[in-house]
Amino acid sequence: MIKNISVIGAGTMGNGIAHVFAQSGFKVNLVDVNPSQLQRAMETINKNFDRQIARGITTEEQKKAALANISISSIIGEGVKDAELVVEAATENIELKLSIFEQMDTYAPPHCILATNTSSISITKIAAVTKRPGMVIGMHFMNPVPVMKLVEIINGYATKKEVTDTIVELSKQLGKIPCAVNDYPGFIANRILMPMINEAVYSLFEGVAGVEEIDTVMKLGMAHPMGPLQLADFIGLDVCYSILKVLQDGYRTSKYAPCPLLANMVMAGKLGVKSGEGFYTYTAGNKELVVSERFKK
Repeated sequence: MIKNISVIGAGTMGNGIAHVFAQSGFKVNLVDVNPSQLQRAMETINKNFDRQIARGITTEEQKKAALANISISSIIGEGVKDAELVVEAATENIELKLSIFEQMDTYAPPHCILATNTSSISITKIAAVTKRPGMVIGMHFMNPVPVMKLVEIINGYATKKEVTDTIVELSKQLGKIPCAVNDYPGFIANRILMPMINEAVYSLFEGVAGVEEIDTVMKLGMAHPMGPLQLADFIGLDVCYSILKVLQDGYRTSKYAPCPLLANMVMAGKLGVKSGEGFYTYTAGNKELVVSERFKK
């Protein structure tokens, strides 16, 4: 029976994961080496609960109970010492993740399952730096975590069946829909999604159509709730670029090579929503999509 969860990383994904576990009655220790990031995470969780209350999804009493389930820590060893499951949700950087997993393996109890929220990095490679590869698994939540139902569960080469079964059942307890897949670059979600986004960027790069036209075709013609360029902005163009590089390196084929336009935008710091500009521009409180000046006709 898993009751105590530690979440490593208090960014967008980490605070969302902490939110859904706490809301479902689990005790959560949210861990980040940056105390100010922990403060921002708690403010975000509080605001997200207020949005749920406004929509009738939860109540003020349930919010208070959930927030009482969350504690914070800036030291990994202290943050995972009582955990039965640790979910790593740090930046999508292989060296960083390997370092974190070495620390998680050192300080978490022997029976603790070690999970990663990675969207593309090999579970098998991550598991190899631990002394418990059978207890390592991918638990890939979708953004925004409190809203999106899917959890992509990725089995590494050595992941034990009972660990997979436990994480599948746990995901259901969170009100999520788990889908178990195997460990190959990009898994399923990003192996299919990222080439589509990359092709949309290529279509813009080659002058086939403009930003709004590309997104409108995919929204109205393919029933996508968000166009691929807007979605790329939402995910983060740097994240899209990193995942495409993982696919390209993993499969040794040029079909996953990031579009030069995407590479240039990342180098220029135009990362989408988080930087204020990508294919669209973003300002606080701006509810209307405005195409970036660079891409206006």
